[in-house]
Amino acid sequence: MSEKILVIGANGQIGTELVVNLRGRFGEEAVIASDIHASDHHLIKDGPFELINVLDKNALEAVFEKHSPTQVYLLAAILSATGEKHPKMAWDLNMTGLLNVLDLAVKYKTNKVFWPSSIAVFGPHSPRENTPQFCIMDPNTVYGFSKLAGERWCEYYYLKHGLDVRSLRYPGLIGWRSDPGGGTTDYAVNIFHEALAHNKYESFLSAGTALPMMYMHDAIRATLELMDAPAYKLSIRSSYNLAGISFTPEQLSAEIKKHLPGFEITYANNDPRQAIAESWPKSIDDKKAQEDWGWKIKYDLVAMTEDMLANLK
Repeated sequence: MSEKILVIGANGQIGTELVVNLRGRFGEEAVIASDIHASDHHLIKDGPFELINVLDKNALEAVFEKHSPTQVYLLAAILSATGEKHPKMAWDLNMTGLLNVLDLAVKYKTNKVFWPSSIAVFGPHSPRENTPQFCIMDPNTVYGFSKLAGERWCEYYYLKHGLDVRSLRYPGLIGWRSDPGGGTTDYAVNIFHEALAHNKYESFLSAGTALPMMYMHDAIRATLELMDAPAYKLSIRSSYNLAGISFTPEQLSAEIKKHLPGFEITYANNDPRQAIAESWPKSIDDKKAQEDWGWKIKYDLVAMTEDMLANLK
């Protein structure tokens, strides 16, 4: 049976990369990109595209009816920093959007659904070093507790309806194809753009704030490897911890300086994103992903910095 893949939220940071990779694997016509706005990215525009508001269940169902997707990737979300400015909107989009997709995936017998969770599900009382798969989870952002609730719904639909839902707790993601989307970890994308444009950057996080990060190439590969894994190998139906590389703004700027010797970084005071970052893990334990489907990272800080600068130039 040939695949028909629907990507909801295709204009975003993850969606752009994912659509390109999926079309490379399955063919242009097999992957339907969709978003609430038309795409201006030539790689997205070159194939099938549907305008979808994930909160409009009737319109969403019309797309399921039209395409009968065998796989759905739901990426539409409001991220951490933006979510704190618009909390009820963030909850509504992140939660109702997920439930709409899960309901329709059951109704139309979709084979597999991918939904991204985040390290934001952890909170101030979660272990911050090598945060395990199972621990206290007390997120204090709307983004965080919408993702935690979403994980419970994903597992619920797997247990109650037999829906093959798969999920990853992404760390901060760094890529060059699209603009950052309003997250706390986005300094690690902005810094490259500002370094090349102005040779300086003001970080909204303090110099020593360590956070788990991952280069987009690794994140997309992890996503596709998880979706390719045989269902019987998967022991986690909420969301898998996914570890990348942990570093601070100071460490990242030092690596950039090796390529741009005149680069300077300064640090803002009292940015609300600092408090969010301080409630998140510094590093992640992803043994379950390694054991269940053979996950292994490829890009370290050195390789990521080199590739980001080369592509953005």
